[in-house]
Amino acid sequence: MAKLSGETTRLIVKVAIAAPLYRLFDYLAPADIDIQSLAPGVRVEVPFGKSKKIAYVIETSAHSQIDPDKLKQIDRILDDKPLLSAKDIRLLHWASRYYHYPLGEVFSAAFPAILRKGNPVNLGVARQSYRLTETGLTTNNETLKRSPKQQQVLAYFQSRFPNSISEPELTLWDKNWRTAVKALLAKALLKQMGPDDQPNSYAIATSTLANAEIIREGSQKLQLNTQQQAATEAVISSLDKFKVFLLAGITGSGKTEVYLQIITKVLERGQQVLVLVPEINLTPQLEERFRQRFSVSMTLSHSNLTDNQRCNAWLNMQQGISAIMLGTRSALFTPMKKPGLIILDEEHDASFKQQEGFRFSARDVAIMRGSLLNIPVILGSATPSLESLHNANQQRYQQLILSERAGNAVEPTVHLLDIRNKKLHAGLSDALISEIRKTLANNEQVLLFLNRRGFAPTLICHGCGWVARCQYCDANMVIHQHEKLLRCHHCGKEQRSVSNCPACKVGELLPLGLGTERIEDALRELFPDKILVRLDRDTTRLKGSLESYFAQINQGKADIILGTQMLAKGHHFPSVTLVILIDADSGLFSIDYHATERLAQLIVQVSGRAGREEKPGKVIMQTRHPEHNMLNTLIREGYRNFAQIALAERKEAHLPPFSYHALLRAQADSPNLPQAFLANVAAMAGTYTSNTHILGPVAAPMEKRAGLYRYQLLFQSNKRSDLQKMLCELVANIESVPYVKKIRWSLDVDPVDLF
Repeated sequence: MAKLSGETTRLIVKVAIAAPLYRLFDYLAPADIDIQSLAPGVRVEVPFGKSKKIAYVIETSAHSQIDPDKLKQIDRILDDKPLLSAKDIRLLHWASRYYHYPLGEVFSAAFPAILRKGNPVNLGVARQSYRLTETGLTTNNETLKRSPKQQQVLAYFQSRFPNSISEPELTLWDKNWRTAVKALLAKALLKQMGPDDQPNSYAIATSTLANAEIIREGSQKLQLNTQQQAATEAVISSLDKFKVFLLAGITGSGKTEVYLQIITKVLERGQQVLVLVPEINLTPQLEERFRQRFSVSMTLSHSNLTDNQRCNAWLNMQQGISAIMLGTRSALFTPMKKPGLIILDEEHDASFKQQEGFRFSARDVAIMRGSLLNIPVILGSATPSLESLHNANQQRYQQLILSERAGNAVEPTVHLLDIRNKKLHAGLSDALISEIRKTLANNEQVLLFLNRRGFAPTLICHGCGWVARCQYCDANMVIHQHEKLLRCHHCGKEQRSVSNCPACKVGELLPLGLGTERIEDALRELFPDKILVRLDRDTTRLKGSLESYFAQINQGKADIILGTQMLAKGHHFPSVTLVILIDADSGLFSIDYHATERLAQLIVQVSGRAGREEKPGKVIMQTRHPEHNMLNTLIREGYRNFAQIALAERKEAHLPPFSYHALLRAQADSPNLPQAFLANVAAMAGTYTSNTHILGPVAAPMEKRAGLYRYQLLFQSNKRSDLQKMLCELVANIESVPYVKKIRWSLDVDPVDLF
């Protein structure tokens, strides 16, 4: 206890609370509490206004600027010790400062939902894992042939020995496991693992692992080519220090095998690996490859899992029970007991940037985390972001190039198909249809890409020109013909399709433009005897549907594959020899300076699905601009040359990565309020700096969305330090700006779009 004026005083605890407030809050520690139990990162429950909140201890002090008699006392201390390491806590403080986001909200983002609610850390852990008994290990499966499900489950456990298997892993393997496991427990063939047993039941808990305990029996490493071997050795030689590697490998070059062989070395060192992918739909195939190779415990973390599953995954990594986590952006902050390596696959993907709330870049925060943990970070992509290529050019990252396809596969040939003045069948030219027929006649698969779901993006009256618009957004309603709906893809508003024009009452209503539904109908009419699989957000809503479609494709039970961006990255379709981009022109003339880079990445990624096995691949891009410089550079000289030209253009225009941006957005139910608020912010910001350009306020490209009017202010500086200094001053005083209580505002540091 600290003393003041000769009297014993209570310890002051400064906590961060998950609220949009840029400050800490002082509370009194419970009487006679051991100060060690209030270490930074410990969760506590505190009275806050008329409710109770979960808070995170930041520091303790003998003093407070508030009269101690007015301070409230902490109600409960929820943890015996912090669930995050000191380095994890340093990362959260850095992220809060860099992205100028309330510390309590940043801490909250690092915890799974169940722990954010104040639940104990052992929730679900005591019953979460099972392991073979000695009897179960030696029992012949044939003795259970009258109970096929038990036989199947026992065989699965025997194939995974000596590892325990968690309930989430069992559910991912087979959702109907519970009855069989209960029966095997009763027969003493399995045993349930308690919290104290778990660390010793996984290979990761040992300090040095034998290769046989890591690699699954029967699994074989692929033979690496010269470039793969060089990349693998470069990373392995740096496993004991921080270094960023940019693994730039063309599609089909075997980046995943490089990951697997590096991960093997990390596991042999008794360390854990965090692997991040941009989207959930990329996890099934990658997970299968990992599970086929490794016998150690692996866990998943993404938004399709239940809160319990995500919490167990988090705790498994935090306690050192699991060796590998495969997850999406939110998995980045998962604590690791023995961190060894961080991998970001498809590092260029915009999905790695959070677009709501805490707007962090998983790529950039992962690099800072690697630095704090002193472990290497691998950024992998066939189409690296211009920012990462710039950092490689500046020697901040070591670039590892894979320029050859693995095995006997060769890169596909790419062709521009000029469709100007050509007759189109729902967007498909005669020449394209002929190519599809040839491919199908050879019993090979065709993949068609269109990054627009629905039947058509616009419903228009042929008589008066009326267009179906969303009443809440500056956007057209998209036709979903099969559901007989008009739907806004920005706010989600739906209404039934109309048959008569609401304006003139007599005009014929026609669909304008193309969506995947419309292409699907045309393909079914052209190829009625072929099996077509459509993959977009509308067809993959049900849990497990995406995995089912992928299995159907890979088993050769689909002839034509049609889909949106979810088809573009990471998938291996061995029988696809023809890839078609129905509309290669989207993005060529966007007002967003990122658009050309993204279009080039998309074209390369989609093209990479063709010819990944023995058969040669072909890519056809329909375009009305066959002479366009970007398209021709991409086809003739490849992505790397395109990227260097794009970087030179960015440098000349003083755009990122040669300058630094922050975007302040404001929205309200009338346009005047955000305009007035941002005008005042701009005036205030101008007093804090002379080295940062302040552009705006201007309306967002989509001014009205979900009923709110949106305006923005762009800050641009040649030095990151100048921009950060100005933002610190601004955020500290922004609550004093007129109209701040009448609008909603957000700050986006290093924005990936300007919308």
